[in-house]
Amino acid sequence: MITVEKKDGLKLKISHVIPETTNRQLDLFIFVPGELGLNSNIIAEDEFFHNAIQGKRTYYSDVNHLPLVHSRLASRGKLSTEQYRLSLSLYAYQYALALEKTTQQLLDDKEERSLDEVEEVAQLTMRILKRLRRNIPTDKKLLKYYENVDNYLSWFTEQRLLELVAHLPRSSDYSEIKSLLLEVCEKESEHRIKHNYNSSKAMEDPTRMSNKMRLLRRLIEYPVTMKEKTSELGQNTRKIVTGFAAGFVMIFVTLMLIKARGVLGDITASFILVLSVIYAAREVFKDDLKTILWRWVRKGKPKWRKQFFDVNSNQLIGRQLEWMEYCAFKELDKEIRKIRKHKVSQHEETVLHYKSTTRMSPTKFLTGYEQTRESIMLDLRTITRLMEKGSQKIYQLKDGQVSKESVEKRHLINLVTREKVDDKTISIQRWKVIMNRSKIVDIEPIETYSGE
Repeated sequence: MITVEKKDGLKLKISHVIPETTNRQLDLFIFVPGELGLNSNIIAEDEFFHNAIQGKRTYYSDVNHLPLVHSRLASRGKLSTEQYRLSLSLYAYQYALALEKTTQQLLDDKEERSLDEVEEVAQLTMRILKRLRRNIPTDKKLLKYYENVDNYLSWFTEQRLLELVAHLPRSSDYSEIKSLLLEVCEKESEHRIKHNYNSSKAMEDPTRMSNKMRLLRRLIEYPVTMKEKTSELGQNTRKIVTGFAAGFVMIFVTLMLIKARGVLGDITASFILVLSVIYAAREVFKDDLKTILWRWVRKGKPKWRKQFFDVNSNQLIGRQLEWMEYCAFKELDKEIRKIRKHKVSQHEETVLHYKSTTRMSPTKFLTGYEQTRESIMLDLRTITRLMEKGSQKIYQLKDGQVSKESVEKRHLINLVTREKVDDKTISIQRWKVIMNRSKIVDIEPIETYSGE
């Protein structure tokens, strides 16, 4: 299943763990309210693709014991530096993702949490960190990498648990929950101080500490993130279309010149005037013809190609083709129209359609890893620029008195995803994204469909 969550104010993070498969197609349909006036003249497809969509693909494995086995081998000097770093990074990355997801679920549901629920999370985090610290490598190079990972996971665990303390509903068990979480946070803080992971200046400056941990997170993600190379398709086709349009128009220009020379005779003022008009018409019609031919030739064809490389071996392990286009609602597939439940009489919407087809080679993956995790960051700032500032005035009648309240202007964007795996399994999901000019207010899952 695909998950959608808020990220950094105006970004949506669309994530999915992809099982071992060779072919996969993903479609994202973004339904933007017609009142915003979005169209290709305001934001071109290419501009939206490059500014608003950013993807990342990483290795993923649910075999949690594998990195621990590698840790023991490394402590005995039986594992290479590269293998150890990869294994440790994978373990740390998956732990960070799991902790993010778990704590976010505890906060998003907006329900009172029992002590048992939170205690289970706290105990699980301590158990995982204890396993990590059970086998500390003796090699200096490996030890430095281990310390960076341990430093980040300790700080990250503390931050996520403190977030729970700050935002969990004040239930009857809240005081006990708070004491439990703060106890874990204090232990992690003492652990970092004991091992001198951070300087006193860094610990006293939250900005400096945050930036350091952001770099450590990138260090962890690097070995398990696939390198990408993006190239634009159709460059040679564009040259051919340009040449054909110029040659085709030139044929008519030459015929018109011959005709004009036959009618007007020698070079005169009239001939020069006609010649100027002919060449002006050539420039206009050449560009129009080139645009029409280009759209006709490239219609329905992918615009970009991505190649995925293993960051360790630099071996090609997959390819991806990508599309980005504006669509009319009536042009959408019946299944998409049905799940959207669109009513033209109520409002007109602009539909942005992103599509990708991916072909991976699981046999070339690193040993022990058959799955990948795809994350797409959808930046909606380009759309929020079209939203109006300010608020609206709402009048209400209460007890015979008229009251006035200011309410912020919000817009509803519908996101529909469709995933096809090996042309067999189809999964369609829909979310309502409520947002204003400054942030995404809420994300509400609406409907899910799965079939063959």
